[in-house]
Amino acid sequence: VRMWDTLSYLCILAISSHTSSITRVLWGGEDLIFTASQDTTVKVWDTVGRMIRSLKGHGHWVNTMTISTDAILRTGCYDHTRKTFETNEERQQYALERYQKVIGKDHERLVTGSDDFTLYLWNPYTSKKPVQRMTGHQNLINSVAFSPDGHFLISGSFDKSIKLWDGHTGQFLSSFRGHVGAIYKVCWSPDSRLFISASKDSTVKVWNLKSRKMMYDLPGHADEVYAADWCPLGTKGASGGKDRLLKLWSN
Repeated sequence: VRMWDTLSYLCILAISSHTSSITRVLWGGEDLIFTASQDTTVKVWDTVGRMIRSLKGHGHWVNTMTISTDAILRTGCYDHTRKTFETNEERQQYALERYQKVIGKDHERLVTGSDDFTLYLWNPYTSKKPVQRMTGHQNLINSVAFSPDGHFLISGSFDKSIKLWDGHTGQFLSSFRGHVGAIYKVCWSPDSRLFISASKDSTVKVWNLKSRKMMYDLPGHADEVYAADWCPLGTKGASGGKDRLLKLWSN
């Protein structure tokens, strides 16, 4: 793992401990860095390169990982409420309020998905033991995402299903089926009401959290769809795939 100065473009730190390829790197809001690897572990580092703890439990490659504040860290003060600001201080304050609302009195939560068909929910700031081992998928897990409000998380698998879990306890809540190919990517709308999935079957699908049903089937790609995301306002989505096209969708 290398840490870079974004102004000078120089490497200021190199960290080494994993014994196989690193598949995911995350920088949390409380200044810890998380790395997932094909060596089946997740490691937690501070910003000077010291390993705080190693999270063990998975029996195969760790493919995907996310933290409960991911949406807030990506978007800051910009969300679906279209709130306007007069100063940078107001922007910073609103972003901080959004962040604190998600974590509450606790810390950021971490979830990992693996080739071993399982997910693990962690509290990596305080313990190396998992909060919950989450089972139910029948194939490898390639994508996982916390809802922006932190209350739920979804996982997409090569078993063609999406599963919904409680974001605090890891309890299983529901399954969503409709794809006829492996699911490569899942992501939430900014208001945590909807989520989309991108699949090998060349479609993007929009799902409703409250009704637990598919709202829209979005065909149009000519081949597998690998990536998808929402804009911070929630008015548009984007998807890209093997057909080399980026498609924009209006909500």
